[in-house]
Amino acid sequence: MSPNSRRIRRVAVLGSGVMGSGIACHFANIGLDVLMLDILPRDMKEGETNPAVRNSNAANSLKAAIKSKPAPLYDKSFASRITVGNFTDDLDKLKDYDWIIEVVVERLDIKQDLLGRVDKVRKPGTLITTNTSGIPIHMIQEGLSEDFRAHFCGTHFFNPARYLKLFEIIPGPDTKQEVLDFFMHYGSLYLGKTTVMAKDTPAFIGNRIGVFSMSKIYALTDELGIRIETVDRLTGPAIGRPKTGTFRLGDLVGHDTGAHVMTGIRENAPHDEAAKILEIPSYYQFLLDNKFLGNKTGQGFYKKIKDAEGNRQILALNLKTLEYEPSQRESLPSLKLAKQIDDPQKRVAALFKSDDPGGELIRRALAGLFAYSANRIPEISDNIYSIDDAMKAGYAWEMGPFEYWDAVGIQAGIDAAEADGNTVAQWVKDMVSAGHESFYKRENGQLKYYNQATGTYEVKPGLDQFIILDNYREQAPVYKNSEVTLHDIGDGIACLEFTSAHNSIGEGVLRGYEEAITKLEEEGWKGMVIGNDATNFSVGANLMMIAQLAYQQEFDELNMAVNLFQQSVMRCRYSAIPVIAATQGYVFGGGCETMMHCDRAAVAAESYIGLVEAGIGVIPAGGGTKEFALRASDSFFEGDVMVPTLIERFKAIAMANVSTSGYEGFNNGTLIEGRDKIVINRNRNIAEAKQMALDLADDGYTMPRRREDVTVLGRGGLAALYAAANELKRGHYASAHDIKIAHKIAWVLCGGDLTGTQQVSEQYLLDLEREAFLSLCGEQKTLERIQHMLQTNKPLRN
Repeated sequence: MSPNSRRIRRVAVLGSGVMGSGIACHFANIGLDVLMLDILPRDMKEGETNPAVRNSNAANSLKAAIKSKPAPLYDKSFASRITVGNFTDDLDKLKDYDWIIEVVVERLDIKQDLLGRVDKVRKPGTLITTNTSGIPIHMIQEGLSEDFRAHFCGTHFFNPARYLKLFEIIPGPDTKQEVLDFFMHYGSLYLGKTTVMAKDTPAFIGNRIGVFSMSKIYALTDELGIRIETVDRLTGPAIGRPKTGTFRLGDLVGHDTGAHVMTGIRENAPHDEAAKILEIPSYYQFLLDNKFLGNKTGQGFYKKIKDAEGNRQILALNLKTLEYEPSQRESLPSLKLAKQIDDPQKRVAALFKSDDPGGELIRRALAGLFAYSANRIPEISDNIYSIDDAMKAGYAWEMGPFEYWDAVGIQAGIDAAEADGNTVAQWVKDMVSAGHESFYKRENGQLKYYNQATGTYEVKPGLDQFIILDNYREQAPVYKNSEVTLHDIGDGIACLEFTSAHNSIGEGVLRGYEEAITKLEEEGWKGMVIGNDATNFSVGANLMMIAQLAYQQEFDELNMAVNLFQQSVMRCRYSAIPVIAATQGYVFGGGCETMMHCDRAAVAAESYIGLVEAGIGVIPAGGGTKEFALRASDSFFEGDVMVPTLIERFKAIAMANVSTSGYEGFNNGTLIEGRDKIVINRNRNIAEAKQMALDLADDGYTMPRRREDVTVLGRGGLAALYAAANELKRGHYASAHDIKIAHKIAWVLCGGDLTGTQQVSEQYLLDLEREAFLSLCGEQKTLERIQHMLQTNKPLRN
């Protein structure tokens, strides 16, 4: 059976705790019918027959999940796809489900008892997996039927299941190969995960490496006497890791959970050379003894209090005195150095060489990570890329251990590891002796990894379904300027990549739209994708450029800049070739306007989309307000009241609403059903967009006609929208300046002070949009908002 031939339509989740309900929600996210079961309530009266009572454990867990943040569902309506029940009454229903996943408490006896009961009711061939984070798979499956064991393995999600992309597949001793192949395929394509084949070893891959890395940093912090706040700054974005760093991550995970994993590795892998490092430090034991378990109990390494004036204050644990002290920001040369280098590989290499205490911590922490990871091959994985992928997807590192090693240089890593008393795997030394200088390299547009078993470089598998722009950098670009690069991605399609800071949209990007499209039209290309592999598609327009012109009251130049923006995104709409957006992460302001003007959009499920300009005191003027008026017009029908639709669009702009997923983009008006497509695995975005461009081209794409028929409501609409704005003010949702901005938005959406409903052109609305934007740039409160955003990266509601 090929990985593509098995179909999953219904999934049963056994266990409704935080992990179980999160997994159930993610299955609902991808459109499956889900049955979530749990035990009967412990305090239930004997003889109780009401299903609402008997199913209350699972039902209450689902309610809690729906309300939780970050949201486990792409859209709250998806919760209707989940049915709840209990193990006593509903286990026989499992015969109708295609995949059963066990997510109960981490106790072997409980798992074996439940799965033994499941074995009696499941139909032969049904997939059955466990989400255990550490209990050996071979122990869980003992005593179960031959067919059960053949279709059983570990499928380890990381919490929260929607957001963390690692999906570890752990074979049992009897698992069929086609079952493993299916999960590797399904996890990537349908669940949107980075699927990694792990071995049935303690903590598998992600937690085995991740917990070692944290433990090593814990030990070095204590030894070097560096404050934990400083260590979190050193081991966060400075080295391409999340802002939580190390100690805040420990608080987030929970110290009881951390201690459980450390102890489990130590006890179940007694020959692990890091056993000493994995021992619970005395200060960590202090937290455990006092039930200071982190965020879940309100304090751990950090503690939040209010001072005498009622201001929030963060305290940090002093590891020597075990007393909480006000958090401090130490100034180290290494931290200053990190701020000066944008490229993450170069930044890590520089920090690795730094000779201050921060540099020593980074150097020794990474050196230990290098040696430990290399020594885990082939124990936990047969290859380096699975370890790197696990750490990037499970712990949100920008680089995995071997990619870090490449960044600092292999020989430098060996020297640092051995200087700190680590034993470096012989295969790494053999690799260097053979003249190889990196673990990865790109050749002929393909990423290759060093296979330590053969001593050769091989193409990294699983990338053929993705389009990764790094693989195209060896070839000459089709077009390039200071802020964009146009790549030939094959089959007559080119991809325009932003190269500006934070993918902001300035003059280079805007001129890039026009010049790239013109070139492709003239040379007979089939279409263009606008996309990139960055965390965020675009944070919006270049705010610094706008700020400079606004502060200096250079309104003629500002008018030209806004007009350039409008005409450039209109060029994406009106071209002789299809133009498709491929978005992910932040799709804000001008990035959203770019997407809305493309023919179609391939939108990652984890896209956060919105016209956010009101937050800086202006209205969307890159065609966004015009586009909302046009889309409202297209939704009107004969006899339609029209105003309610317009009010929805108005509020979305006036309140700077941002969708919390790609699916919510359909609700806030930035995406269109039947036109735009949600892509669960963001790594597939550009490939999906390319196919959309090809489909339009092959169907005989022709340039759309410019719209002269946009229905606007004039004074009648203005009255309704002004009333809606006043409601926001009365409800204390808006300041006086917010209302001024809202009135400008209403003016554009309604076509200005027209006597009644009539049809206008897109250009008419663009002119109104630009005029409103310029007038707001002359307002002091708008300038204050722009300045505040530039200084704090947060909106000011003045």
